[in-house]
Formats: sequence, structure tokens, C-alpha cells
Amino acid sequence: MAYIQIPEEEQLPGIRGLMAFRPETAKHLNELAEALLRKTDNDLSKGDRELIATYVSYLNDCLFCQSIHGAAAQCYLEDDGTLINQVKQHYDNAPISDKMKSLLSIAASVQKGGKFVMPEQIEMARNHEATDSEIHDTVLIAAAFCMFNRYVDGLGTWASKDPESYIPRGKRIVEEGYAAYDPMKSLVK
Repeated sequence: MAYIQIPEEEQLPGIRGLMAFRPETAKHLNELAEALLRKTDNDLSKGDRELIATYVSYLNDCLFCQSIHGAAAQCYLEDDGTLINQVKQHYDNAPISDKMKSLLSIAASVQKGGKFVMPEQIEMARNHEATDSEIHDTVLIAAAFCMFNRYVDGLGTWASKDPESYIPRGKRIVEEGYAAYDPMKSLVK
């Protein structure tokens, strides 16, 4: 049970219930997610962006965010969940590019705190052909997801423990994005 009274809590897990509680902030949070995960133009794919969000949410132990963004990453990357789980458990051994591994290393450092990012990590990312905009976006996605994770968990929202329950929302993210999101729209619980 959430720490605050949110609308139809049983039907609106995680950030969805909080967005229904404060639609005036939901609009801006969704626009931020849209810009970070779907609209910014560079070599990071939407799947890569969702993977960064998933990994940071996993490190923050935010079940809702790691599950919903993991489902979106699965859809974008055409994964059955195996790759997402490999990245969460030990990205160094996952079948992803060296560039992505170096960006996840940066994201993990941001998750601990901005000053944990070391020049060697940036150099390694550049050596693996990461651009300044990709490094920038990785840091911003990681920082934003620390905020999103703390928002969701700091207010005690609930999350399904069934990974399959997130797939319909992941598909909807891929098809519709975040900016037009209506938290009150009916979804699988």
C-alpha cells in the first residue's frame, strides 16, 4: 500500500498511481522520459536507452521501473528477457557491444553518485566509439532514473512480481511512447 492515498491504487502500480495523483507533474515527467528514451537523436537506440534505464533501476532495487523499462527494452531489442537478465546480473558477460558495456559502467557510477564517474570510464567509452552526446545522454538517463526510482519507492508504491505482466505496457511504450501517456488508461494489472 502506498504511503499516500492515490487513485485506484490496486489498478495503478508504480509511477502510474503517482501520475494519477499529480497529473500536473506527470505531464512533465512523461515529456522528460520521452526526450531521454525516445526522441534524442544519436547512435544510442531506443532499446539501448531503455536498457540503461533498466540497469540503473535494477541497481536501485526499484522493481517497478526495472520491470517496466526492462519490458520496453525487451520489445525494442526483440529479446525474450534473457539479455535483459544477463545485463542486470553481470553486463560485462552479456552479449552487448563494448560501447554499451562502457556506457553501463558510467551509468552504474552515476547511480552511486555523480562524482563516482572517473575520467578512465569516459576515455574507455570514447575508445569504444561513444560520442559526447551518447555519454551525456547516458549520464542524464542514469541520473533521471535515480530520481524516478526514488519517487516510486519513496512513496511506497506497489509493483507486480510477475515479469510477464509488464510486457503489455512495454509494447505500449514502444508503440505510443511516454508523452501521450494517460495513467488512467486501462492496462493489465
